[in-house]
Amino acid sequence: MKLGIVGLPNVGKSTLFNAITKACAAVENYPFCTIDPNMRIVIVPDKRLDFLEKLYKSKKKIPAAVEFVDIAGLVKGASKGEGLGNQFLSHIRETAAVVHVVRCFESKDITHVVGAVDPLIDIKIIDTELILADIGSIVKRLERLEKGSRLNDKKILEEKELAVKVTAHLNMGKPVRTLELSENEKIILKDFFLITAKPVLYACNVSESDLPVLENKYTEIVREKSKKEGTQAIPICAKIEAELSELSENDQQTFFKDLGLKEPSLNRLIKAGYDLLGLETFLTAGEDEVRAWTIKKGFLAPQAAGVIHSDFERGFIRAKVMSFDDLYKFGSEKAVKDAGLLRSEGKDYLVKDGDIIEFYFNV
Repeated sequence: MKLGIVGLPNVGKSTLFNAITKACAAVENYPFCTIDPNMRIVIVPDKRLDFLEKLYKSKKKIPAAVEFVDIAGLVKGASKGEGLGNQFLSHIRETAAVVHVVRCFESKDITHVVGAVDPLIDIKIIDTELILADIGSIVKRLERLEKGSRLNDKKILEEKELAVKVTAHLNMGKPVRTLELSENEKIILKDFFLITAKPVLYACNVSESDLPVLENKYTEIVREKSKKEGTQAIPICAKIEAELSELSENDQQTFFKDLGLKEPSLNRLIKAGYDLLGLETFLTAGEDEVRAWTIKKGFLAPQAAGVIHSDFERGFIRAKVMSFDDLYKFGSEKAVKDAGLLRSEGKDYLVKDGDIIEFYFNV
């Protein structure tokens, strides 16, 4: 999962990314944590792996991971070259979803680019720049499709029809993600690589004075907007997250208790990203390693096997499956089996979050 972080200057985007940058130091099993100066990988928190590691006495524990990309250059006029201009385009087009950091705090020391704190205006500025960038992209595509449509090719004609529909929506100042599309149109749209077609998650950056509830009048405004869009608004305090990332795990727990928090907001941001993209996790466990694998909800057993290796999917025979909850309850694989809860599943099995699976295949 790759998430792009966007936001206006002075909203806390850099502070949040710095916290993520330090958090990536904990990813011991990912040797190339720093992919690029503006890209970092962090682990997906999952306590189930800790239990499995102890139970199976595994040599290695490999969590799922999320890649965060810091998108630079987003100021008013960025689509026309202001700030860092279109340098952000290539990075943001590669992401699966966008985390939009919105300023939800007041400060005499930190100026606001539009003069006053107004989350809706901030969101509108970013949306406008991304919409303008998409209009530029779709206009070029339409020019190519116009020439190709003379061939009367069905695929080209469908693409052209969708491009016209998308252009009209963008010209009304609306992001593509709010456009109602058929299933076939959604498939075609993927090849357009439009930024505003990506799902968005709002990160409401609050001040330390809003702890521990992490809510204020501004977060309520963003939450209301997010509900209308069918997404989520996650309150965070980027400054606290940055401070937490400097501490050891034990010190973090003490800090949480003192602040009245249960977990880092970064964890909730990652979980919300999974929900937004319709992702879930299945697990593999053994003496060599325990590991979390990220898949799309709705994957059948052979598709999940293919995430591990294409040979697993190609030569799929069956899957031995038990749920983590059952294993945790009974305490051993043998006890799960004796209870009749260790199952052999075939090609039509719909994988569920928390399934512990051993695949059998032959190629």
